[in-house]
Amino acid sequence: MAKDFILAGDVGATTTRLGLFETGAAPGGPTIERNYAGADFSEFAGVLARFLADCRSAAGEIRIERACLGVAGPVAGARVRMTNLAWNIEADAVSVRLGGARVVLLNDFEAAAHGIDALAPEDLLTMQKGAPRPEGAQVVIGAGTGLGVAYRIWTGDRHQILAGEGGHTGFAPADEQQSALLRALLPRFGRVSAEHVVSGAGLARIHAFLGQMSGAAGSAAMEDPAEISRRALTTGDPLAARSLDLFITCYGAVAGDHALAVCAHGGVYVVGGIAAKILPRLAAGGFIAAFNAKGSHSALARAFPVHVVTTDRVGLLGAARVAASQ
Repeated sequence: MAKDFILAGDVGATTTRLGLFETGAAPGGPTIERNYAGADFSEFAGVLARFLADCRSAAGEIRIERACLGVAGPVAGARVRMTNLAWNIEADAVSVRLGGARVVLLNDFEAAAHGIDALAPEDLLTMQKGAPRPEGAQVVIGAGTGLGVAYRIWTGDRHQILAGEGGHTGFAPADEQQSALLRALLPRFGRVSAEHVVSGAGLARIHAFLGQMSGAAGSAAMEDPAEISRRALTTGDPLAARSLDLFITCYGAVAGDHALAVCAHGGVYVVGGIAAKILPRLAAGGFIAAFNAKGSHSALARAFPVHVVTTDRVGLLGAARVAASQ
Protein backbone atom coordinates (compact mmCIF):
# COMPACT_ATOMS: atom_id res chain seq x y z
CA MET A 1 0.00 0.00 0.00
CA ALA A 2 1.37 3.42 -0.97
CA LYS A 3 2.41 5.80 1.81
CA ASP A 4 1.39 9.48 1.79
CA PHE A 5 4.12 12.13 1.77
CA ILE A 6 4.89 15.80 1.22
CA LEU A 7 7.59 16.72 -1.28
CA ALA A 8 9.70 19.80 -0.59
CA GLY A 9 12.47 21.30 -2.67
CA ASP A 10 15.13 23.96 -2.59
CA VAL A 11 15.96 24.47 -6.27
CA GLY A 12 19.12 26.51 -6.73
CA ALA A 13 21.27 27.26 -9.74
CA THR A 14 24.09 25.04 -8.47
CA THR A 15 22.32 22.42 -6.36
CA THR A 16 18.76 21.13 -6.08
CA ARG A 17 17.87 19.67 -2.69
CA LEU A 18 14.69 17.54 -2.55
CA GLY A 19 13.11 15.94 0.48
CA LEU A 20 10.23 13.59 1.18
CA PHE A 21 8.43 14.38 4.45
CA GLU A 22 5.73 12.51 6.30
CA THR A 23 2.39 14.29 6.19
CA GLY A 24 1.62 16.45 9.21
CA ALA A 25 1.03 20.01 10.32
CA ALA A 26 4.64 20.62 11.40
CA PRO A 27 7.01 18.27 9.58
CA GLY A 28 10.27 17.33 11.19
CA GLY A 29 13.28 16.12 9.23
CA PRO A 30 12.83 14.48 5.84
CA THR A 31 12.38 10.74 5.50
CA ILE A 32 14.42 10.81 2.29
CA GLU A 33 16.68 13.64 1.17
CA ARG A 34 18.83 13.94 -1.95
CA ASN A 35 21.03 16.62 -3.54
CA TYR A 36 21.52 16.92 -7.29
CA ALA A 37 23.90 19.11 -9.30
CA GLY A 38 21.98 21.39 -11.65
CA ALA A 39 24.67 21.06 -14.30
CA ASP A 40 23.87 17.35 -14.64
CA PHE A 41 20.33 17.99 -15.93
CA SER A 42 18.92 19.98 -18.83
CA GLU A 43 15.61 20.61 -17.05
CA PHE A 44 13.97 20.22 -13.66
CA ALA A 45 11.81 17.34 -14.89
CA GLY A 46 14.92 15.16 -15.08
CA VAL A 47 15.84 15.94 -11.47
CA LEU A 48 12.32 15.16 -10.31
CA ALA A 49 12.25 11.85 -12.18
CA ARG A 50 15.58 10.84 -10.63
CA PHE A 51 14.37 11.74 -7.15
CA LEU A 52 11.12 9.81 -7.49
CA ALA A 53 13.05 6.77 -8.68
CA ASP A 54 15.41 7.11 -5.71
CA CYS A 55 12.42 7.36 -3.35
CA ARG A 56 10.76 4.25 -4.74
CA SER A 57 14.02 2.34 -4.40
CA ALA A 58 14.30 3.41 -0.76
CA ALA A 59 10.67 3.39 0.38
CA GLY A 60 8.62 1.41 -2.14
CA GLU A 61 5.41 2.85 -3.53
CA ILE A 62 4.73 6.41 -2.39
CA ARG A 63 1.91 8.89 -2.90
CA ILE A 64 2.66 12.61 -2.79
CA GLU A 65 -0.28 14.70 -1.63
CA ARG A 66 1.30 18.15 -1.62
CA ALA A 67 4.52 19.73 -2.81
CA CYS A 68 6.29 23.05 -2.43
CA LEU A 69 9.40 24.12 -4.30
CA GLY A 70 11.52 27.13 -3.43
CA VAL A 71 13.11 28.16 -6.73
CA ALA A 72 15.94 30.61 -7.39
CA GLY A 73 14.04 33.07 -9.56
CA PRO A 74 11.01 35.37 -9.54
CA VAL A 75 7.64 33.64 -9.38
CA ALA A 76 5.11 34.73 -12.02
CA GLY A 77 1.75 33.11 -11.32
CA ALA A 78 2.51 29.40 -11.16
CA ARG A 79 5.75 29.59 -13.17
CA VAL A 80 9.38 30.36 -12.43
CA ARG A 81 12.11 31.15 -14.91
CA MET A 82 15.32 30.64 -12.98
CA THR A 83 17.72 33.56 -12.89
CA ASN A 84 21.07 31.77 -13.13
CA LEU A 85 20.07 28.46 -14.74
CA ALA A 86 18.17 27.82 -18.00
CA TRP A 87 15.25 26.02 -16.34
CA ASN A 88 11.56 26.92 -16.52
CA ILE A 89 9.41 25.30 -13.84
CA GLU A 90 5.61 25.21 -14.00
CA ALA A 91 3.45 24.08 -11.10
CA ASP A 92 0.93 22.34 -13.37
CA ALA A 93 3.62 20.28 -15.09
CA VAL A 94 5.13 19.25 -11.75
CA SER A 95 1.66 18.31 -10.48
CA VAL A 96 1.12 16.00 -13.46
CA ARG A 97 4.44 14.24 -12.79
CA LEU A 98 3.42 13.82 -9.15
CA GLY A 99 0.08 12.24 -9.98
CA GLY A 100 -2.08 15.30 -9.35
CA ALA A 101 -0.52 16.59 -6.13
CA ARG A 102 -1.14 20.21 -5.21
CA VAL A 103 2.04 22.14 -6.03
CA VAL A 104 3.11 25.55 -4.73
CA LEU A 105 6.07 27.48 -6.17
CA LEU A 106 7.94 30.05 -4.09
CA ASN A 107 11.02 32.15 -4.59
CA ASP A 108 13.88 30.31 -2.90
CA PHE A 109 14.38 33.05 -0.32
CA GLU A 110 10.68 33.13 0.43
CA ALA A 111 11.05 29.44 1.28
CA ALA A 112 14.16 30.13 3.36
CA ALA A 113 12.26 32.84 5.25
CA HIS A 114 9.54 30.30 6.11
CA GLY A 115 12.28 27.99 7.33
CA ILE A 116 13.55 30.40 9.98
CA ASP A 117 10.81 29.22 12.36
CA ALA A 118 11.98 25.61 11.93
CA LEU A 119 15.55 26.28 13.09
CA ALA A 120 16.98 24.93 16.32
CA PRO A 121 19.28 27.07 18.52
CA GLU A 122 22.27 25.06 17.38
CA ASP A 123 21.53 26.09 13.77
CA LEU A 124 22.45 29.71 14.53
CA LEU A 125 25.70 31.55 15.23
CA THR A 126 25.14 35.06 16.57
CA MET A 127 27.60 37.65 15.26
CA GLN A 128 25.85 40.65 16.82
CA LYS A 129 23.53 40.31 19.79
CA GLY A 130 21.93 43.73 19.30
CA ALA A 131 18.74 44.57 21.18
CA PRO A 132 16.27 42.00 19.82
CA ARG A 133 12.55 42.59 19.59
CA PRO A 134 10.69 39.34 18.79
CA GLU A 135 7.96 41.23 16.94
CA GLY A 136 10.40 43.31 14.91
CA ALA A 137 10.97 43.02 11.19
CA GLN A 138 13.52 40.45 10.04
CA VAL A 139 15.78 40.13 7.01
CA VAL A 140 16.86 36.84 5.41
CA ILE A 141 19.82 37.34 3.08
CA GLY A 142 22.26 34.96 1.48
CA ALA A 143 25.00 34.82 -1.14
CA GLY A 144 25.55 31.74 -3.26
CA THR A 145 25.37 31.48 -7.03
CA GLY A 146 23.39 34.73 -6.73
CA LEU A 147 22.26 36.99 -3.88
CA GLY A 148 18.82 36.48 -2.35
CA VAL A 149 16.82 38.62 0.05
CA ALA A 150 13.44 38.25 1.78
CA TYR A 151 11.75 40.13 4.62
CA ARG A 152 9.66 38.84 7.53
CA ILE A 153 7.19 41.51 8.73
CA TRP A 154 5.15 41.10 11.94
CA THR A 155 1.39 41.31 11.33
CA GLY A 156 0.10 40.92 14.89
CA ASP A 157 0.20 37.15 15.29
CA ARG A 158 2.93 35.98 12.92
CA HIS A 159 5.62 37.10 10.51
CA GLN A 160 4.41 37.57 6.95
CA ILE A 161 6.99 36.80 4.27
CA LEU A 162 7.76 39.41 1.62
CA ALA A 163 9.85 38.06 -1.24
CA GLY A 164 11.50 40.07 -3.96
CA GLU A 165 14.70 40.52 -5.93
CA GLY A 166 16.62 42.58 -3.40
CA GLY A 167 19.90 41.07 -4.52
CA HIS A 168 19.60 43.11 -7.71
CA THR A 169 19.59 46.50 -6.01
CA GLY A 170 22.50 48.70 -7.01
CA PHE A 171 25.99 48.19 -5.58
CA ALA A 172 26.89 51.17 -3.38
CA PRO A 173 30.66 51.64 -2.87
CA ALA A 174 31.71 52.74 0.61
CA ASP A 175 35.32 53.79 -0.10
CA GLU A 176 37.75 54.49 -2.92
CA GLN A 177 38.72 50.83 -3.39
CA GLN A 178 35.08 49.81 -3.79
CA SER A 179 34.53 52.78 -6.12
CA ALA A 180 37.40 51.52 -8.27
CA LEU A 181 35.78 48.06 -8.26
CA LEU A 182 32.53 49.63 -9.45
CA ARG A 183 34.35 51.50 -12.24
CA ALA A 184 36.05 48.26 -13.30
CA LEU A 185 32.71 46.44 -13.56
CA LEU A 186 30.71 49.22 -15.24
CA PRO A 187 31.92 48.57 -18.82
CA ARG A 188 30.92 44.92 -18.48
CA PHE A 189 27.52 45.31 -16.83
CA GLY A 190 26.41 48.90 -17.40
CA ARG A 191 24.49 48.82 -14.14
CA VAL A 192 26.36 47.03 -11.35
CA SER A 193 24.06 45.27 -8.89
CA ALA A 194 24.86 44.00 -5.43
CA GLU A 195 24.72 40.44 -6.80
CA HIS A 196 27.53 41.23 -9.25
CA VAL A 197 29.79 41.69 -6.21
CA VAL A 198 28.21 39.68 -3.39
CA SER A 199 27.94 36.18 -4.87
CA GLY A 200 30.24 33.35 -5.83
CA ALA A 201 30.89 34.95 -9.20
CA GLY A 202 31.31 38.28 -7.41
CA LEU A 203 34.15 36.87 -5.30
CA ALA A 204 35.90 35.77 -8.49
CA ARG A 205 35.41 39.28 -9.96
CA ILE A 206 36.87 40.85 -6.82
CA HIS A 207 39.85 38.50 -7.03
CA ALA A 208 40.46 39.42 -10.69
CA PHE A 209 40.10 43.14 -9.90
CA LEU A 210 42.58 43.06 -7.01
CA GLY A 211 44.96 40.93 -9.05
CA GLN A 212 44.94 43.50 -11.86
CA MET A 213 45.37 46.35 -9.39
CA SER A 214 48.45 44.67 -7.91
CA GLY A 215 49.82 43.41 -11.22
CA ALA A 216 49.33 39.77 -10.17
CA ALA A 217 46.34 38.50 -12.17
CA GLY A 218 45.06 35.20 -10.82
CA SER A 219 45.51 31.85 -12.47
CA ALA A 220 42.60 30.04 -14.12
CA ALA A 221 42.21 27.88 -11.00
CA MET A 222 41.67 31.00 -8.92
CA GLU A 223 38.64 31.94 -10.97
CA ASP A 224 36.84 29.33 -8.89
CA PRO A 225 35.32 31.11 -5.84
CA ALA A 226 35.55 27.95 -3.73
CA GLU A 227 39.28 27.76 -4.46
CA ILE A 228 39.74 31.44 -3.59
CA SER A 229 38.01 30.87 -0.25
CA ARG A 230 39.99 27.71 0.44
CA ARG A 231 43.32 29.40 -0.17
CA ALA A 232 42.34 32.44 1.88
CA LEU A 233 41.33 30.28 4.83
CA THR A 234 43.97 27.55 4.72
CA THR A 235 47.10 28.70 2.89
CA GLY A 236 47.27 32.40 3.68
CA ASP A 237 47.47 33.32 -0.01
CA PRO A 238 47.67 37.14 0.20
CA LEU A 239 45.58 37.91 -2.88
CA ALA A 240 42.93 35.35 -1.97
CA ALA A 241 42.81 36.68 1.60
CA ARG A 242 42.39 40.29 0.46
CA SER A 243 39.73 39.21 -2.02
CA LEU A 244 37.73 37.33 0.61
CA ASP A 245 38.00 40.21 3.07
CA LEU A 246 36.72 42.73 0.51
CA PHE A 247 33.89 40.35 -0.39
CA ILE A 248 32.94 40.06 3.29
CA THR A 249 33.03 43.83 3.72
CA CYS A 250 30.70 44.33 0.75
CA TYR A 251 28.44 41.53 2.02
CA GLY A 252 28.13 43.16 5.44
CA ALA A 253 27.37 46.56 3.91
CA VAL A 254 24.60 45.15 1.70
CA ALA A 255 23.08 43.24 4.62
CA GLY A 256 23.14 46.40 6.72
CA ASP A 257 21.40 48.38 3.98
CA HIS A 258 18.55 45.87 3.86
CA ALA A 259 18.34 45.85 7.65
CA LEU A 260 17.96 49.63 7.66
CA ALA A 261 15.26 49.41 4.98
CA VAL A 262 12.90 47.66 7.40
CA CYS A 263 14.52 48.50 10.78
CA ALA A 264 15.27 44.83 11.41
CA HIS A 265 14.92 44.75 15.19
CA GLY A 266 13.76 41.13 14.86
CA GLY A 267 17.12 40.12 13.44
CA VAL A 268 19.10 39.55 10.26
CA TYR A 269 19.60 35.92 9.21
CA VAL A 270 22.54 35.25 6.89
CA VAL A 271 21.91 32.03 4.98
CA GLY A 272 23.39 30.32 1.93
CA GLY A 273 26.28 28.05 1.17
CA ILE A 274 29.01 30.68 1.16
CA ALA A 275 28.42 31.95 4.71
CA ALA A 276 28.79 28.53 6.32
CA LYS A 277 31.96 27.78 4.34
CA ILE A 278 33.75 31.01 5.30
CA LEU A 279 32.34 31.23 8.83
CA PRO A 280 35.67 31.82 10.67
CA ARG A 281 36.51 34.79 8.43
CA LEU A 282 32.91 36.02 8.36
CA ALA A 283 32.79 36.14 12.15
CA ALA A 284 36.18 37.84 12.48
CA GLY A 285 34.64 41.31 12.46
CA GLY A 286 34.75 42.74 8.94
CA PHE A 287 31.17 41.81 8.15
CA ILE A 288 29.75 43.45 11.28
CA ALA A 289 31.97 46.52 10.96
CA ALA A 290 30.59 47.13 7.45
CA PHE A 291 27.06 46.23 8.56
CA ASN A 292 27.17 48.95 11.25
CA ALA A 293 28.97 51.62 9.18
CA LYS A 294 25.81 53.59 8.44
CA GLY A 295 26.82 57.14 9.32
CA SER A 296 24.21 58.85 11.47
CA HIS A 297 22.31 55.53 11.70
CA SER A 298 25.24 53.43 12.94
CA ALA A 299 23.79 53.22 16.45
CA LEU A 300 20.50 51.99 15.01
CA ALA A 301 22.32 49.31 12.97
CA ARG A 302 24.15 48.11 16.11
CA ALA A 303 20.75 47.38 17.68
CA PHE A 304 19.87 44.82 14.99
CA PRO A 305 20.72 41.19 15.90
CA VAL A 306 22.75 39.39 13.23
CA HIS A 307 22.84 35.58 12.99
CA VAL A 308 24.48 33.16 10.58
CA VAL A 309 22.32 30.14 9.76
CA THR A 310 24.75 27.23 9.81
CA THR A 311 22.44 24.57 8.35
CA ASP A 312 22.00 24.38 4.58
CA ARG A 313 18.50 22.93 4.93
CA VAL A 314 16.61 26.10 5.87
CA GLY A 315 15.03 26.44 2.40
CA LEU A 316 14.01 22.79 2.33
CA LEU A 317 12.45 23.03 5.80
CA GLY A 318 10.62 26.21 4.84
CA ALA A 319 9.18 24.61 1.71
CA ALA A 320 8.04 21.62 3.78
CA ARG A 321 6.26 23.90 6.26
CA VAL A 322 4.44 25.69 3.44
CA ALA A 323 3.39 22.41 1.83
CA ALA A 324 2.15 21.07 5.16
CA SER A 325 0.05 24.18 5.76
CA GLN A 326 -1.84 23.92 2.45
